[in-house]
Amino acid sequence: MSVTSPPASRPPRARRGDPVPPAALAARRRPRLAGAWPYLLVAPTVIGACYLLLYPVLRSVVISFQHFRLGELIRGGAEFAGLENYRQVVTDAEFWEVVRRTFLWTAINVVLIMVISTLVALMIERLGRRMRLAVMLGLVLTWATPVIAATTVFQWLFQSRFGVVNWLLVRLGFESYRDYPWFADGDATFAILVMLVVWQSVPFAALTLYAGLTTIPGELRESARIDGASPTQVFREVTFPILRPLFGLITSLEVIWVFKCFAQIWAVSRGGPDGATTTLPVYAFQVAQSLHRYDLGSAIATLTVLILLVVLVAHLRRMFAYEGEQP
Repeated sequence: MSVTSPPASRPPRARRGDPVPPAALAARRRPRLAGAWPYLLVAPTVIGACYLLLYPVLRSVVISFQHFRLGELIRGGAEFAGLENYRQVVTDAEFWEVVRRTFLWTAINVVLIMVISTLVALMIERLGRRMRLAVMLGLVLTWATPVIAATTVFQWLFQSRFGVVNWLLVRLGFESYRDYPWFADGDATFAILVMLVVWQSVPFAALTLYAGLTTIPGELRESARIDGASPTQVFREVTFPILRPLFGLITSLEVIWVFKCFAQIWAVSRGGPDGATTTLPVYAFQVAQSLHRYDLGSAIATLTVLILLVVLVAHLRRMFAYEGEQP
């Protein structure tokens, strides 16, 4: 005689309208909270970045469409001016002269930075371990030097009476450089600022390019050398094509940094002498602060951003078009 066990009791099925137990409710909410937790962690940073970066840009654009001078800054109540500020800017011959100088300033600096950085990166690759470490340490320290501190050093180097450069040139026999006033000559001041900006920018580009060189398989360049390629041909036919995207990215970053360069120029020359070092960022600041034409200054700043965007978009489109043509 077999004894059958009683059927296992099943929990009663929940019916619509029955209260949900707290444990089940917490289990339902947990996945939603887990998915939202990363966004909650980064939210303060995103909000702070928007306030510190996006709000000033939007505020500057708004002011560029207003009649905003010293009176409006104090008492408020700026009136809408439409495109009048932009019309005044683009019809001013001085603005286009500053635009031309800014493009010249950017081109000279970016070309020098990329050429010198490439040579330094190739040199680092060929150095021994200890020398490589020493050179990279020097580049990092140069890169870490504060902008104003480096600018002050360059001002001292080229000081007319006590500067090291004048002292060295006189010792070498160039007596005409005794007490030579470098910062009273526009071309000389421009050249000094170029040297300063290049000196500060080369470390980042050189270290980044060296990191890219370490990713290239040594067999590729070795096979090119075995086939009789010179070092220049190896770089042109093997190294540069592989690192072309990296070169394009670094060039874009350097264009941005050089184009918007302000602190070095203002600390050394304030755009002088006779406007020889006035670029668009310096010109916008001069108009806004010296003339108290904050509306015109904002219009110039907005046009500066638009010009920079046009240049970068053209550069990136050319770079991506070349990459798309590659097999």
